[in-house]
Amino acid sequence: MGRGKIVIQRIDDSTSRQVTFSKRRKGLIKKAKELAILCDAEVGLIIFSSTGKLYDFASSSMKSVIDRYNKSKIEQQQLLNPASEVKFWQREAAVLRQELHALQENHRQIMGEQLNGLSVNELNNLENQLEISLRGVRMKKEQMLTHEIQELSQKRNLIHQENVELSRKVQRIHQENVELYKKAYTASTNGFIHRELVVADDESHTQIRLQLSQPEHSDYETPPRGSE
Repeated sequence: MGRGKIVIQRIDDSTSRQVTFSKRRKGLIKKAKELAILCDAEVGLIIFSSTGKLYDFASSSMKSVIDRYNKSKIEQQQLLNPASEVKFWQREAAVLRQELHALQENHRQIMGEQLNGLSVNELNNLENQLEISLRGVRMKKEQMLTHEIQELSQKRNLIHQENVELSRKVQRIHQENVELYKKAYTASTNGFIHRELVVADDESHTQIRLQLSQPEHSDYETPPRGSE
């Protein structure tokens, strides 16, 4: 059987009311934490028990949440009133102009301009600010140079490996050429010797044939014919 529907009304029994308050309070705070983590929301929760005891939860700080709430509430009320909205934006513009003027003045002082009205402490603070900025610039420059050196070192190693591989290929090609030259030279020498042998053999056969073709001489003289 499923659970029966709970009637939302005040619990008369104080013990049951306290137990229900404790359970619901813990569940509500748990849900508030999950909402802040899962949705990256700024959550503020304030609970007062029937006895006046305070329970609260804030994802950042309760003061920050309340200040933000009050500011947002005032802004919403001002936006609902056109005249208040104009005044609101006028104040915002004035604040921005003041910030811009302060930034421009600080920039001129950093560049060494308009230092006449500054006291010794202000000049010391400006000097410290410049030293901090200079250290930051030097650190960034050192990091960039170190990174470039590492990249160049890696490129140098790659080029060295490529040169080693190319040198090995050249050596292999040279060795192959030497082997081919030896084979070609051996084949050429063997062919030359074979031709000499063939020519010599032909000459010997020719001499033999010439000798055989010579006429044979008689060992006796032909008798002279008698006179008639």
